[in-house]
Amino acid sequence: MKKLLFLIFATFAILFNPGISNACTNYIVSKGASIDGSTMLTYAADSHIRYGELYFSPARHWPEGSMVTIYDRSTAQPLGQIPQVPYTYQTVGFINEHQVAIGESTFGGRPELVDSTGVMDYAYLMFLSLQRAKTAREAIKVIAELVAEHGYASSGESFSIGDPNEVWIMEIIGKGTDLKTDRKTKKQFNSNKGAVWVAIRIPDGYISAHANHARITGFPLANGKTSITEKDWENLQGEDVRVIYSSDVISFARAKGYFSESDNEFSFSDVYAPLDFGAARFCELRVWSMFNHVSDDMDQYWDYATGFNNSNRMPLFIKPSRKLSPQDLIAFKRDYLQGTELDMSKDAGAGPHGLPYRWRPLTWDYEGKEYFHERVTVTQQTGFSYVAQMRNWLPDPIGGIIWFGVDDAGSSVYVPFYCGINSVPRSWSEGYGDILTYTDDAAFWVFNRVAHFNYLFYDRVMPDLVKVQSELENKFRDYTPAVDAAALKLYETDPALARTFLTDYSASMGDLTVKRWKELGEYLLVKFLDGNVKQEKDGKLLRNPWGYPQPPRFPGYPDGFKKAIIDDTGDRFIYPKK
Repeated sequence: MKKLLFLIFATFAILFNPGISNACTNYIVSKGASIDGSTMLTYAADSHIRYGELYFSPARHWPEGSMVTIYDRSTAQPLGQIPQVPYTYQTVGFINEHQVAIGESTFGGRPELVDSTGVMDYAYLMFLSLQRAKTAREAIKVIAELVAEHGYASSGESFSIGDPNEVWIMEIIGKGTDLKTDRKTKKQFNSNKGAVWVAIRIPDGYISAHANHARITGFPLANGKTSITEKDWENLQGEDVRVIYSSDVISFARAKGYFSESDNEFSFSDVYAPLDFGAARFCELRVWSMFNHVSDDMDQYWDYATGFNNSNRMPLFIKPSRKLSPQDLIAFKRDYLQGTELDMSKDAGAGPHGLPYRWRPLTWDYEGKEYFHERVTVTQQTGFSYVAQMRNWLPDPIGGIIWFGVDDAGSSVYVPFYCGINSVPRSWSEGYGDILTYTDDAAFWVFNRVAHFNYLFYDRVMPDLVKVQSELENKFRDYTPAVDAAALKLYETDPALARTFLTDYSASMGDLTVKRWKELGEYLLVKFLDGNVKQEKDGKLLRNPWGYPQPPRFPGYPDGFKKAIIDDTGDRFIYPKK
């Protein structure tokens, strides 16, 4: 009963609290759409209580009879235990040693489909699939089998899943709770245990994205070759397989009364996560914005993405107008609808310093009417985010890179950590500080201190921040070919030494970034102290010939803010003429 009440409470909080939902933004890039033939996917862990840290799990053998405890990702409540497999692969963040990577976004869907008896939390599906799968398809199979055997505890989820050769989107939702009593044991069980799901491979040369709303609509029905169900696992690795889905995904919808048309008209998103204004405006608009960076055809979907034409659905994937790099995806992570009429830095909510952020709650009331803030890609409550890059022309320990950043993507730095490293630097590691424990040299807290100062004087601080941000990220980009080549040379004769080299490099770049960011924070505090701007040249604050500080500038406020003051106060602040 305690577990049942807890799960009901947790589900309600996740689905209906606007400060928790509408969280994560994911991009998916196939080989043919990337600049170098790599596959890529991104993830942003947007949460007001998520701590930014780089998880690390070494490969290991497990004694017979070992168990894994599954925890609820949102509360840390234990949900149950399941058997451990004999051997698990190494993971660094959300990429494993075989260059399999995963990301997610919660779409919620029909709340009655949450299983209050389920064990498998969405995050542990991610962790365990990486520990147990050598390919993206194997990861899909692991997820499907875990929820079938142990029940699915979360609400609707979209997963990005990739390996060095292909990328997939998988969408999954539970079947609710229908408790029955076993006649022999007298124990209760859920007759609806498991989940319904669909996984679609993104065609080569195309990109996709998802951001807290289910995006898979129709799909080819099972034919045993290009489209299969879990009954055809023996065909899983077939070259032509493009769609995999649970065999009851349509029949279950019929049984629940959600769907009554012909099978060919079935749409996963429309049936299990009906679209409304919030799903479009807060979620699909972020997908639209990413697509808009690399397509000239997105204007036709503006009415849909802004919530005013639900029938004009965007495609699941598009062919980009140019090839993409990790740096492109990092730039897209920093989007706040620049260049559109909804640019977050342009309206009155941005304040006198053009701040493209809005503090929560996302929706708010005024004089009996409900209003909302835009929910854009870049956001203050990001715990961590990354771009996972997988390259099939390199050995796995060298080919996989997770470009990892903590806190707000707009003011973070994405550092390359290779999937073959032996450890994670202390300042980035799991458990070094937490969301309630300040740790002076933890990467998360170092970046948060700078971000909070940036929020005070955004238009003044960002040019200095971007200068250092670009300095570091460009350095990492330019170093990568040389690091790859050196690691490959070592790998040819001594794979273990190559991994040590990559560990040293990743740790050095991580430590360098934290050190440089602390220095930046100190510089910004001095330069912009008390709302003034001290004079500087080439990053050096200026003194007069006698060593005394040069007088600071007083930038004041932009005309728009001055007008707002006057509109609010009338003649109160008119300076009287003599």
